[in-house]
Amino acid sequence: MSDNTLVPDFVSASIPVRDILPWMLFGILLLLALYFIGIEEGATSIIPGMYVHEFVHDGRHLLGFPCH
Repeated sequence: MSDNTLVPDFVSASIPVRDILPWMLFGILLLLALYFIGIEEGATSIIPGMYVHEFVHDGRHLLGFPCH
């Protein structure tokens, strides 16, 4: 009787930074856009006044964020 052992040929592949960087930038821009559209007003406001709120007002309603 033979004892055959299956050894997987799994080699972890490293992903170069130049392939990850565009997706990281896209994710950061997406999070910033969601912040300014959804949260930028009132107590959490980074920019004083209602300029950002009024600029993204229709986008807030389109994405379902309540604002008034």
